[in-house]
Amino acid sequence: MIRVVIADDQPVVRAGFATLVRSAPDLAVVGEARTGAEAVALARSERADVVLMDIRMPELDGLGATRLITADDDLAGVHVLILTTFEIDEYVFAALRNGASGFLGKSAEPEQLLDAIRVVHRGDALLTPAATRSLISRFLSRPDPARLIPPARLGALTEREREVLALVGAGLSNDDIADRLVVSPHTVKTHVNRTMAKLGAHDRAQLVVIAYETGLVVPPSADKVR
Repeated sequence: MIRVVIADDQPVVRAGFATLVRSAPDLAVVGEARTGAEAVALARSERADVVLMDIRMPELDGLGATRLITADDDLAGVHVLILTTFEIDEYVFAALRNGASGFLGKSAEPEQLLDAIRVVHRGDALLTPAATRSLISRFLSRPDPARLIPPARLGALTEREREVLALVGAGLSNDDIADRLVVSPHTVKTHVNRTMAKLGAHDRAQLVVIAYETGLVVPPSADKVR
């Protein structure tokens, strides 16, 4: 059973998400939070697997709450799924930098939300290639020098792991990478897991961030993405 905490400052929205999550036999709502601080506390006390996190909340917003959750070793198994009014907005990349496993628009279909919870729970990033390219073109094409990661950080990776990391950064799935490299999806998953361990990445979404912030992958220009 996947244990879910729902964090949103609007009671009606929380109730709607809770009803939907409870409708799935493999999911359980173990807490509802109206602030980021409450979300962090519930993630810890209720041993949550996934937190559905709104961004704009009082006291502590979703970005701050995500950062606290993903930085806490005791909450290493908790994955944060950002729920946003706009599928691509100025907060999304900041959320990924803070350790979120992915994001989903609040206008998503019910089954999309349920599947998204399952995806992030198993450690995959909820990032489509199109969404990844949009994030890169809007935010990473004008990087903040203070946030860049030294390329030397990649020194622990094998040549194949660096290759896989670059493809993850491009938004490819394990199956896509397996086809590209002519190996099995299981082999790709092994490379991804080893790369995450060596780089201290919380999950696949953070690998996307690292791929660009180390300069391993160069962002395309916004014009090319369009």
